Amino acid sequence: MNRIFNTNFNHRGLDIALLILRFGIAALMLTHGLPKLNTLLEGGDIQFADPIGIGAKASLALAVFAEVCCSFLLILGLATRLAVLPLMVTMLVALLAVHADDPIGKQEPALHYLLVYLVLLITGAGAISLDKIISRKGTRSRRGY
Repeated sequence: MNRIFNTNFNHRGLDIALLILRFGIAALMLTHGLPKLNTLLEGGDIQFADPIGIGAKASLALAVFAEVCCSFLLILGLATRLAVLPLMVTMLVALLAVHADDPIGKQEPALHYLLVYLVLLITGAGAISLDKIISRKGTRSRRGY
């Protein structure tokens, strides 16, 4: 019974949870981003929301960058804190501009993604990531060994 209410955490368990969270949220976001990438690559007339007034094609390109490129960075755990920033902006635009007048049911997915990205911004990628490998190398070189 004590284990259920124990507030101490296992660092290894937290690292595995962050890996699952990163990989899962990135894979789910790719299901939104890859169809947008196909639309962008097909060319032709692009019908896409332009909530910030930069043009439909540029708005689509920014969404593709965030949803595809940054999601791949999350899967790798590479530049995680930087990668979630465009994703957070994309979700804020979806929430506050594209779905602003929609009921909460339509806004809820953007909120879920935004909350997960906020957690990753705060925690970072965890130990099972390229970020950890890079930070270890930097620490060793600064120490001289």
